Amino acid sequence: MFDVSFSELMVIALVGLVVIGPERLPKVARTVGHLLGRLQRYVGDVKADINREMQLEDLKKLQAQVTDQVRDMERQVNDQLKSVETSLNESILTAADSKEAEALEAAKPFVPPNHPPAG
Repeated sequence: MFDVSFSELMVIALVGLVVIGPERLPKVARTVGHLLGRLQRYVGDVKADINREMQLEDLKKLQAQVTDQVRDMERQVNDQLKSVETSLNESILTAADSKEAEALEAAKPFVPPNHPPAG
């Protein structure tokens, strides 16, 4: 976490020994170690929270993409269904019209052709 070499640690320990004194130095060192541990845990928690937020944002983007794709696919299927329905309706109407024409033709009474009177 910190870029501190061994010689720098020795200088810090010597200054601490002179400033704090030999009686209180172990207690201060424990307190500093405890605080550094807490700081490292806090930094780790913040990193984990940031990673979770990033993953959540990625999942939201993926969800939006999938939703858009589903809507497009649904629109295409509906368009195809409408096209097939229109085609079937036209075929049914054409068949009904041709049967109606045949029925009308069959229902016409037989009229013999006019023959000139023989005479």
